[in-house]
Amino acid sequence: MLVSTLTRSNAEFNALLTEPSCCRKVHIQISGRQIIQTKLRKSCSCTTKRLKNVVMDFFPVLRWLPKYHCREYIWGDVMSGVVIGIILVPQAIAYSLLAGLKPIYSLYTSFFANIIYFLMGTSRHVSVGIFSLLSLMVGQVVDRELLLAGFDLNDDDDAISNSYEWNGNNSNVTAFNLTLGGLSAECGKDCYAIGVATALTFLAGFYQVLMGVFRLGFVSMYLSESVLDGFATGASLTILTAQVKYLIGIKIPRSQGHGILLTTWINIFRNISQANQCDVITSVVCIAVLVAAKELGDRYKQKLKIPLPTELVVIVVATLVSHYGKLNEVYASSVSGAIPTGFIPPQLPNFNMMHRVALDAVPLAIVGFAFTISLSEMFAKKYAYTVRANQEMFAIGFCNIIPSFFHCFATSAALAKTLVKSSTGCQTQVSSVISAVVVLLVLLFLAPLFYSLQKCVLACIIIVSLRGALRKFRDVPQRYHMNKVDTLVWCVTVFSSALISTEMGLLIGVLFSMLCIVVRTQRPRTALLGQIQSTAFYEDDWEYESLCPVPNAKIFRFEAPLYYANKDFFLKSLYRMTGLDPTLEAAKRKKNEKKQKEHLKEGNRGTIVKGSDQADTALHLVPKQVDFQTIIIDCSSVTFLDTAGIITLKEILKDYNELKITVLLACCNPSVIDSLKRGDYFGKDCKKMHELLFYSIHGAVQFARDRKLLASCLP
Repeated sequence: MLVSTLTRSNAEFNALLTEPSCCRKVHIQISGRQIIQTKLRKSCSCTTKRLKNVVMDFFPVLRWLPKYHCREYIWGDVMSGVVIGIILVPQAIAYSLLAGLKPIYSLYTSFFANIIYFLMGTSRHVSVGIFSLLSLMVGQVVDRELLLAGFDLNDDDDAISNSYEWNGNNSNVTAFNLTLGGLSAECGKDCYAIGVATALTFLAGFYQVLMGVFRLGFVSMYLSESVLDGFATGASLTILTAQVKYLIGIKIPRSQGHGILLTTWINIFRNISQANQCDVITSVVCIAVLVAAKELGDRYKQKLKIPLPTELVVIVVATLVSHYGKLNEVYASSVSGAIPTGFIPPQLPNFNMMHRVALDAVPLAIVGFAFTISLSEMFAKKYAYTVRANQEMFAIGFCNIIPSFFHCFATSAALAKTLVKSSTGCQTQVSSVISAVVVLLVLLFLAPLFYSLQKCVLACIIIVSLRGALRKFRDVPQRYHMNKVDTLVWCVTVFSSALISTEMGLLIGVLFSMLCIVVRTQRPRTALLGQIQSTAFYEDDWEYESLCPVPNAKIFRFEAPLYYANKDFFLKSLYRMTGLDPTLEAAKRKKNEKKQKEHLKEGNRGTIVKGSDQADTALHLVPKQVDFQTIIIDCSSVTFLDTAGIITLKEILKDYNELKITVLLACCNPSVIDSLKRGDYFGKDCKKMHELLFYSIHGAVQFARDRKLLASCLP
């Protein structure tokens, strides 16, 4: 039955297509104006039911919280919330080094982000909060603006302290009268830094909300897995480099612009003789303990119900040792300093600063929502529920906009904390509230206890947390074996992110990834096909053995859309694989015909030519015989044609027909057929369609054979 269907003649196939049971559908074309009017009418209608749905869609917590199964879910949510809260505290304090801000702002960010995502998020397992990559990107912008404002970037400068005073005492503030960025009032270094960060965060959140309003979530599709992995790995190298000075306790100037990684390492080696022995010993001990605990946790993670709170234990022990050993006073070890309790009164982001950081907020917004959406969809698929990508963009956007009024900086979902959250029994977003409560306790009561915590300990926590990203280098051989092009994209993104800058690395990675797609369509795979013995199927004779060549025919496959960028490659491949360039062959034949006419004229004039010479000349003038009369183009991989592609096929048809060679198309999809119809490839009213277009390769082969038999029977 299958073979009889495949070998059906083209006339039968076209007749089948004209039957009512298999005719093409007539699609009603609706004008863009009508579509806009319909959508506006639908969106502007205001009913109680619609208003309720809008509110509940915007705050998904109103849908799932009333259905919350307390007995079933509460233990897992509380356990995961407490664990994530314990992890958040040391990470928040540590990542403040990356952002160039005081630790208190990181704690604020973790608190508000968890509360807002609880209200607006649709993923049950995603952990939103401080993310190392975003902290690094924020820190680079903050450092740049501080330098432009004339501040010293020395992290241990205690003269310039926090201008937001909880107790109203402003005696320790070294103030600057600034007009740069719209800050005309007296403002210290920390005040200016958080002003830059909140302006940047507000804009990033605003961009993310706009993406949600205009349904621009498709932008994340251009951030392939290779680009995101490469960006994370390259940024991890920059993060590691930025923490080395804390590990060994040296003071070096912060590098700005491109090539930060190389410049920083040069400064480190120049000043390595100034290393603080206390910080070096502390760093070695902390890294050894953290790595050993992580390795044990990975090895026995199936037996451990909850991950070991190693970071918290290290911070507590290190703080006690630093406090009672007076490491800051005796050995000049750099410490975190005062972390006040309570909340700062909310303040509007500095809108006059926003024009300075408007471009910097674009990659921040894209990276934030790309990681959030990808993680949300990944865990939703794993645990068999659905998330709304557009709502996730709104959620992460408002996780940036609202906290920017409370002295917070950019946040997004983080893979490491999300994995911990899911592994500790998280059931719903209630775990985010529990994590926020843990952070709140630190903010209200425990923050001052971290005064003596050494910065080298925080740097150790950051570096050990980069293990997963840095281990990607071990996967390069496997990645290369799987896909060479994706590996090249990964490597380009890694090294551009590390050696140039994080933002440029992301841009270069995206552009290079798109370039690879273009190149792969410009120079796609081509093949000549042979017939599998005693079947109606055809495959690449380069890849498969024992294929039967089709007599008097060449079957050519082109595995890409045919458009302006690859039409020349299509023609060259076709001519090379068939061994015949119709334009050159036509020119040769015309030249031979001209020589034959000249030879005949010379013969008529009585020119004496020896018999052998005359025979040689006649033989030379006979055109080379072609070993095929039909070319079948397999269009199964041609997804679309543009104008250049249609013109190319029409020229091929014309050129080969002049040589008495028939060109047939097989396996075209409906959009390609429509393009050919609009380009008059089949002639007026598609009269030649049944002679040029075939449902299958075998149908085209059968048609060519039948036509040859009919031709041989003609008188």
